[in-house]
Amino acid sequence: MAERAPFNILDPATAGDAQRRGSDPRELDRCMEQMLSYIYASLPNYPLYLGQRFHAARAAPDRVDRISRLPRDLRRDIVSRLPVKDAARTAVLSWRWRTIWLSTPLVLVDAHLLPKGQGFPPTYSTNSQPITAAVSSILEAHPGPFSCVHLICSRMDSYRPQLARWLQLFAAKGVHDLVLVNRPLPLEVPLPATVFTITTLTRLYLGLWKLPGTAALRGASFPHLRELGVLFVEMEPGDVDYLVARSPVLEILNILGCMKGLRLRLVSQSLRCVQIAGSIMENIAVVKAPCLERLILHGSCKRGGGLCTRVRIGDAPKLHAFGYLEPGQVLEIRDTIIMVRLLPPSLFFSSVSNRV
Repeated sequence: MAERAPFNILDPATAGDAQRRGSDPRELDRCMEQMLSYIYASLPNYPLYLGQRFHAARAAPDRVDRISRLPRDLRRDIVSRLPVKDAARTAVLSWRWRTIWLSTPLVLVDAHLLPKGQGFPPTYSTNSQPITAAVSSILEAHPGPFSCVHLICSRMDSYRPQLARWLQLFAAKGVHDLVLVNRPLPLEVPLPATVFTITTLTRLYLGLWKLPGTAALRGASFPHLRELGVLFVEMEPGDVDYLVARSPVLEILNILGCMKGLRLRLVSQSLRCVQIAGSIMENIAVVKAPCLERLILHGSCKRGGGLCTRVRIGDAPKLHAFGYLEPGQVLEIRDTIIMVRLLPPSLFFSSVSNRV
């Protein structure tokens, strides 16, 4: 009999532990893989060129290096669009390129540091140690600022000191676009509170973490944050409210996979779009959001006990797109209450037959 394929996400020890507890490890592996696919699909793009590779042109008869004579700002723009390995290698092209990488805001995507032959996404057999070591070396060597950093390939539970150091470097040197996703398992690795003191952030996406206590969130300061993504993050009621309140220019809020029962109270002068997907929603209240244009609730999950989702729209004069109401959800718009119910099949077919 052919040997069954190995797990994609679970390591053998975790699979064995799940089996001893009476769970099907392959089903758990499938769920983890699907969860990661949802997270990866929700992440923003990074500003790198990954298209066709061009072959070097034949040298000009006069052998003049015209590319190196381009203006410094243009050479920096070229380097900023390269994967980090290629960008760092430009330092050996000539003396004109030696300091370009170090003077260009860094773009770092750890998926580009995967071992040769290892595709994306990484599997349980992918060794996180060389990836985290490379990330540490790059962040220490580059003086900053960091334009865009996506760290999504490591099991951070085993590298908490490295993670703490990375966040210290981000806070000290400055980072604008930051994506931090922990590879499971475990799912609830504590996120260091330092991330909430990085005041230069304009975009922040967090995946598969446990948020620190309320005291740490109260000290958060995101004066430039315009987009926030919270993806399968363990958090307490009110945590998102604190983050929104401390982000005075926040425009986009994306929540995915909140399984504890999401209670959200939106008060923001800047929010334009809120999307909540794949979550157990209890109470969503738009209290005061004068710029809110879109409120999208998609693929809501249900919990036992007949939990009813209540969505209340208060002060949101620019709201023009709302969806999707599902059976068991209640929408309140000031004094108007809209409830969604399923018609019994007999009534539905009777209605259709009467119209024919």
